[in-house]
Amino acid sequence: MTEETAIKLFEQKQIRIHWNADEEKWYFSIVDVIGILTDDSIRSIEES
Repeated sequence: MTEETAIKLFEQKQIRIHWNADEEKWYFSIVDVIGILTDDSIRSIEES
């Protein structure tokens, strides 16, 4: 994992992120964010 691609924690759950230096923007995995906001376990099932 590089400085531009990392995993951040939010309420003890992981969110995959990516920094685009050309656009100077952070991108977050919408699957991770929605999963946390809805307390969804789909992502954890997919990782099993």
